[in-house]
Amino acid sequence: FLPLFDRSNQAPCPLNFFFDAMSSFTVEEVAKHNQADDCWLIVNAEVYDVTKFLKVHPGGKGVILPYAGKDATEVFYALHKGEVLAKYSKLKKGTLVGGKAKITDAQAEMVSEVPFAEPSWIRGGGWRSPYHNDSHRQFRDAVRKFLNETVVPELQDGEESGEYPSKEIYQAMGRSGLLASRIGNGCMPVVKHIPDIKMPAGVSPDNFDHFHEQIAHEEMGNLGYPGFVDGLGAGFCIGLPPVLHFGNPKVAQKVVPEVLLGDKRICLAISEPSAGSDVAGVQTYCTKAPDGSYIVNGIKKWITNGAFADYFVTVAKGPGKGMSLLLIERSEGLNTKQIKTSYSPAAGTALVTYDDVKVPAINLLGKENDGFKCVMANFNHERWFIVCQNLAGCRLVVKDCMLWCQQRKVFGKPLIEQPVIRNKLARMVGAVESAYSWLESITHQMNTMSYKEQNLKLGGPIALLKLQTTRSATLVSDEACQIFGGRAITKTGMGGNVERFQRTFKFGSILGGSEEIMADLGIRQAFRQMPQSARL
Repeated sequence: FLPLFDRSNQAPCPLNFFFDAMSSFTVEEVAKHNQADDCWLIVNAEVYDVTKFLKVHPGGKGVILPYAGKDATEVFYALHKGEVLAKYSKLKKGTLVGGKAKITDAQAEMVSEVPFAEPSWIRGGGWRSPYHNDSHRQFRDAVRKFLNETVVPELQDGEESGEYPSKEIYQAMGRSGLLASRIGNGCMPVVKHIPDIKMPAGVSPDNFDHFHEQIAHEEMGNLGYPGFVDGLGAGFCIGLPPVLHFGNPKVAQKVVPEVLLGDKRICLAISEPSAGSDVAGVQTYCTKAPDGSYIVNGIKKWITNGAFADYFVTVAKGPGKGMSLLLIERSEGLNTKQIKTSYSPAAGTALVTYDDVKVPAINLLGKENDGFKCVMANFNHERWFIVCQNLAGCRLVVKDCMLWCQQRKVFGKPLIEQPVIRNKLARMVGAVESAYSWLESITHQMNTMSYKEQNLKLGGPIALLKLQTTRSATLVSDEACQIFGGRAITKTGMGGNVERFQRTFKFGSILGGSEEIMADLGIRQAFRQMPQSARL
């Protein structure tokens, strides 16, 4: 009879009906197993033997025994995410005869049916978009599938352990085209000549637009583990564009392909202990050596991905009046140290020190003493990328709040029946959807403007969009915490996504330019177009 019990044997077995019959139970049969030494439960039309589990249940056996032999679906989902069932799948005995699952795993859906969990163009049900086509839908499906298969299994452990994402994950993202997708149009002429890069859904580099890139950023933000996700290329997204747009062709031909493939990693080093949004106040400086190379000294702080980067795009004062932007390879005199921040060390946030670091003259980005313009031009893309990822994080929190309000019961009825809760959800949804509509409008302008034109016209609008987005994130975090209560400040369990969001959403309010700077920049640029003769 041994072969009978070997389910790996693929040959048809005439007694398989024996297992099928034994894996289905009636309500009456389950009810017989209602003691501490013989305890079964029904959860979502599936039968579980939790007899041995009683001894190790974190809440003790006392909270389980009242449901021994009964259907515990409602109380289970009031306290746990559906993923817990997958974790303890070995406890499953079978299914309930005539039973039908009432609960779906909203976290596992490729396209969520939860209201406002997806942008309108993805939802279906008659919603249409003037910006998106089948290429964008197929691209999104391919990116989400890749992330679910390659990155999601690493998320929780990576976030909690603080270990940097492996080079293997970077290389997988590189060869799948995800890294190139997050840089966008600027790198597509290069991608065409790198045969090892296969773009998601087979999108041609010639047909790739800013909406494809926006989707890639959104899918990363939707993962819900901010530290590990930023470790997967936040520094890359803002560090590689200056090399593409301002680098010497010989340098770009070497650096860009190896970074896009994930073989090398790059970051942007602007901020310092004494200069954040005030870029003109940087103290790191460079001098000119007799052979024409640059000698860099100084310190940078809060450099995302700096702890493990191979290249550092660094702004420094000098060598004359002004400042210069340099591509610096990790080498003698350049050292990095991990900084402890509010989110996971997996992001590789670093203190970077430069002690007589020698940089070849060919590694100058843009013109000597004219690096400030390069930095300002790069800010548009950085801020737009932050908006994309931040709004996706907001939408994930809205989704969790929607689900929680439906399944959580207070005062004898679902939370959603409380008018004050519906008001909170309305404020959250209104903030996210309005900011997202503005984002789509800006992205459309990026599709129709040259890089030079974007720099001239979009700096102010993107700054104001970033301000609107981070203010929306503040509201979303605040309301979500009130909706989830204690679970919003608990790292594990039902409110995990909310807890991670409320602890890290302020990164977007500071990085790439503080809210105050964004507000001032946006209005100052608007007034440059103000008709001087205009009066009330």
